[in-house]
Amino acid sequence: VQLQASGGGLVQAGGSLRLSCAASGRTFSRYPMGWFRQAPGKEREFVAAISWSGGSAYYANSVKGRFTITRDNAKNTAYLQMNSLKPEDTAVYYCTAGDPLGQAMGVPQSWYGADYWGKGTLVTVSS
Repeated sequence: VQLQASGGGLVQAGGSLRLSCAASGRTFSRYPMGWFRQAPGKEREFVAAISWSGGSAYYANSVKGRFTITRDNAKNTAYLQMNSLKPEDTAVYYCTAGDPLGQAMGVPQSWYGADYWGKGTLVTVSS
């Protein structure tokens, strides 16, 4: 069972990037998928989540209106389109599935009985 994130890189402020999170090893269509990020010297924070069907999406206030999360269950892949990037968006972005997104989804702790994380992908936004 693996989550593989990709798409990070260096971009100027105001630019765009699209992150991908590909799941392998089992079907993730039953779980919400999403992203957290961790900036240097800061705690990991929630960024965005999408329900198993793709019908509901949730965002941190800091990215609302600039980031869009989508998923393609046929490909077991989630995407994070990041527009109007700011230097404060610089961080390592981690994709996740299941219980780490429970709070965003409004369900009780350990509701999904699964906790998956991918290795991070670095996003650097220059001013």
